[in-house]
Amino acid sequence: MPSLPVYFEQRRVGTIDVNKSGPAFTYDPNWEALRGAFPISITMPLQSEPIAPETFLPWAANLLPESEQLRTLGQLLGMARSDVIGLLSAIGGDTAGALSISQPGRTASVQWRPINNSEDLEKVIEGLPSKPFLAGEEGVSMSLAGVQTKLAVSLDDEGRICVPMNGSPSTYILKPDTPRLWGSVQNEAFCLTLARRMKIPTPNIITGQTGKRTYLLVQRYDRTKVGGRWRRLHQEDYCQALGKPPSAKYESNQTGVPGPTLKDMFDLTRRHMTSIDILRLLDMVVFNVLVCNTDAHGKNYSIMIRGNGVSLAPMYDVMCGDVWENVTKNLAQKIAGKSRGDQLNGSDWQRFALECGLNPRQVLDRVGTLAKSALAEAEAATSEVAAMPAGPHEVLAQTRQAVERRASVIVAQLRKLEVDPRAEAACEAVISSSREQHTADPIAEPSPHGQSRATASLGGDQIVTSR
Repeated sequence: MPSLPVYFEQRRVGTIDVNKSGPAFTYDPNWEALRGAFPISITMPLQSEPIAPETFLPWAANLLPESEQLRTLGQLLGMARSDVIGLLSAIGGDTAGALSISQPGRTASVQWRPINNSEDLEKVIEGLPSKPFLAGEEGVSMSLAGVQTKLAVSLDDEGRICVPMNGSPSTYILKPDTPRLWGSVQNEAFCLTLARRMKIPTPNIITGQTGKRTYLLVQRYDRTKVGGRWRRLHQEDYCQALGKPPSAKYESNQTGVPGPTLKDMFDLTRRHMTSIDILRLLDMVVFNVLVCNTDAHGKNYSIMIRGNGVSLAPMYDVMCGDVWENVTKNLAQKIAGKSRGDQLNGSDWQRFALECGLNPRQVLDRVGTLAKSALAEAEAATSEVAAMPAGPHEVLAQTRQAVERRASVIVAQLRKLEVDPRAEAACEAVISSSREQHTADPIAEPSPHGQSRATASLGGDQIVTSR
């Protein structure tokens, strides 16, 4: 395969070269010298030397879909599922994040092909399982990670859903209802609406209906409109940031590669982001437990990458698994060694805090605050979703009941616990040790937000206990 260029909009970021060892990536010297240039991953800082295949390939594989979608794509395009670079050369024109593979991305003007009526949109949705991302259609090149059927789209000035063409950016993700997950559209809409009402950053969403199908439209947080032009923002998920292949996205898996743990994720966040991001990550972890989201794996948390630093991305891909019999009730990532959210008690949250370098007392307070907030906002979130264009669904009441049940159990468990002074003493030892290590660190940089990475205020106390 000849060298494959990688672009940020019209600028060449680097080149993928495949040799006998596999695909390597090399940054373009002009990109390295550019003010505001960002690395494509925190695992691949800007440098003149090539990035080795063992680092680049897992990151690139995370840009592709998974499971049946990947199998169907391979058959459709005449490529092996393991041919990561070949597949990206065909469908990598619009990916998660800011990069376009093999062709420049449009900014000054866009080409969006409208889907003119409800019948046509229903046909597109019905055809996605056998034609993921409309692969093979002339001018269409897009890829979204994950197992679920979805399509990258845009909305034009008339509000029509459009297919991006010839390097144009998508601005929304369309997620159709899933037959095996009854009421999935309203379920996910409820969870994301509840998170927003609880002040957890989420993308804007709206439901829709076309013929017999319903869908969720999620506004892309890695796209923004500036001066009348759509610009791409770069991001990567925690599997990419931790150097894990997509097959190892769950903490417990049979690939031979350990999956991301919550400790791994908090450690990475502490190394690269601000204390506010650590608090936001905690909120997301707790919220996933509250809404019984058992699919909160390493690819369902992401970070934004800019030239001047990184930050936590908004929350996405959240559904309550408790309402479906055919979905596991085990968490994707263990908390204090436990896989069941309904079995967590106050002592477990304390242990989790210590493992992840957090203050146990303040973590308990935060868990309690979020649980009470979920109880207070669940009814309003249900009403919001019912009023959206796709309308109500029986699953809404079941989802609300499952969340209220889980939140009530957590509140009751916390009331039984007095904070163990030994846990706080151990926590203080962690704090002291960390401060001693980082005081002499010559490369420790200040937070881009002008605050210490070591503390975040929560009611006047500290929740983040180590850098």
